Amino acid sequence: MIYDTPRWEEKALLNAAKRKGVEMNAVNCKHSYYDLSKGKSSEFGEIILQRCVSYYRSLHLTAYLESLGLKVINGLQEATISGNKLFASAALVKSGIPTPKTIFAFSPEGSLKALDDLGYPAVIKPTLGSWGRLIALVNDRDAAESVIEDREHMFPLYQIYYIQEKVKRPPRDIRAFVVGDEVIAAIYRVSETGSWRTNTSRGGKALNCPVTTDLEEICLKAARAIGDGIYGVDCMETSEGLVVHEVNNTTEFRNSVPVTGVDIPGKIVEYLVDQLK
Repeated sequence: MIYDTPRWEEKALLNAAKRKGVEMNAVNCKHSYYDLSKGKSSEFGEIILQRCVSYYRSLHLTAYLESLGLKVINGLQEATISGNKLFASAALVKSGIPTPKTIFAFSPEGSLKALDDLGYPAVIKPTLGSWGRLIALVNDRDAAESVIEDREHMFPLYQIYYIQEKVKRPPRDIRAFVVGDEVIAAIYRVSETGSWRTNTSRGGKALNCPVTTDLEEICLKAARAIGDGIYGVDCMETSEGLVVHEVNNTTEFRNSVPVTGVDIPGKIVEYLVDQLK
């Protein structure tokens, strides 16, 4: 297992491997270095679970490991797509999966025209990022102009304006955990403060969500649109059925294990063993 921040999840994965008699070595890449001029190293095992929090560390290290002929989960292509909201949306739409209406632009002028066509309220998101950071709900043109003006003075990445409709939904969304070809568990993320953001990192409460046939079907389709691997698929309930708004790489599950009763780290370890076979 490669990681850069020792979270609860990485410790739980190591404990799960130990319980199941699986040898799993943990390598903190943050303080390591890698020699591109050398070939395959004995430092790495037969299969590598990529658990870096940093999108950029994950991509660069995975590219290196795959160049050595090593199997990495999730792989470079899957991590690239799922880690970028725009790339993921394009893959979902291409596969015919229902998503919120999404527009992107590269300038304030283009973004404001897009918002006029989309209608308010709407949500402006960065293409990269997690935990609900730098996501802005704009209820009118004045609010949009303020948000966009700020982004014009940020790193150029934030000047790719990824804009979605604000979906009419209950004060919750769904995070489902896909491991290979199975939806192993799901939670509702419920806002207890009335906030439109439901991220558990921002105070959202995790509650068990039944894995219905509809939820299983759309989440498996969403995962397959990205590629083989382990994902957190985020859905919203609408009057016309479920829509998928994100597919997450190296997903967290600390708050999900106790409310679902599912051994998520154990399921991941079992999947890794199956991949070896």
